Amino acid sequence: MLHTPPAFVPLIDTPEPAPAATETLTFVFHRGRLLLRMPGLTLPTAAEAAALDIDLSRAQPVGWWQGRYCQTVWTDAELLPADSGLAYHGMRSLFNAIDDDFLGLASRAVQLAEWARTHRHCGVCATPMQRTRGERCFTCAACGMLAYPRISPAMMVLIRKGEQVLLAMHKNSPSQRFSPLAGFLEAGESIEEAVHREVMEEVGLRVHNLQYFMSQSWPFPHSLMIAFTADYLDGEIRLDENEIAEARWFGPGDAWPEASSSVSISALLVRAHRPPAVA
Repeated sequence: MLHTPPAFVPLIDTPEPAPAATETLTFVFHRGRLLLRMPGLTLPTAAEAAALDIDLSRAQPVGWWQGRYCQTVWTDAELLPADSGLAYHGMRSLFNAIDDDFLGLASRAVQLAEWARTHRHCGVCATPMQRTRGERCFTCAACGMLAYPRISPAMMVLIRKGEQVLLAMHKNSPSQRFSPLAGFLEAGESIEEAVHREVMEEVGLRVHNLQYFMSQSWPFPHSLMIAFTADYLDGEIRLDENEIAEARWFGPGDAWPEASSSVSISALLVRAHRPPAVA
């Protein structure tokens, strides 16, 4: 599952004195894609990172991992030295291709890099933003506007009806696989209210007996997935054709769809409630 490594220690400020380049892991991103060495899918060495002509003064601290300082930085230019053995990789393409701990750390790093990239100037008065010491925050010296990393909470729910569960294919899903229902919270809404609203909007059903399952940070681009189970109450499936391509009940006698990536909370939620006969 996509998660922060257990031994990782988050860090808000750059340590003083700054660690030597050889003691630093630098995550470099271009449009959300991570720069890695080929073959092996490892981070560029300190020398390789220094040769990229990237402004490391805008690098953001991530934390300590395996005795090394981790930082993250973004670049507007995709150009790489010829025969460098380096290439940019989309985060989804790294699922099950690299170590889960490293992937979890990269997922944290990409969100911080994107936060820094999109908050170079104040959204109120366009003044250049400044890092706030002791906080993960940018501050506008002109108007005082504060900008923290964006986190977008989203609900996920697996609806149970006896031995059956409801799975749907979302039209905008990158994987185009059946999964539990999911959707973002609206302003002023509780997570439970979002579950009831999304279920009614997307499939026309009412549910009850909500039970928390678990949560997961999901860097596409800055979500916090909060998963539940719920029991079917009443209604017939009625699709929101703008959101859902197909939705149906799956039970012990059915051919179940292929599971989504093992790093996702969606896969864990379905696996935990899949009948043993089709496990």
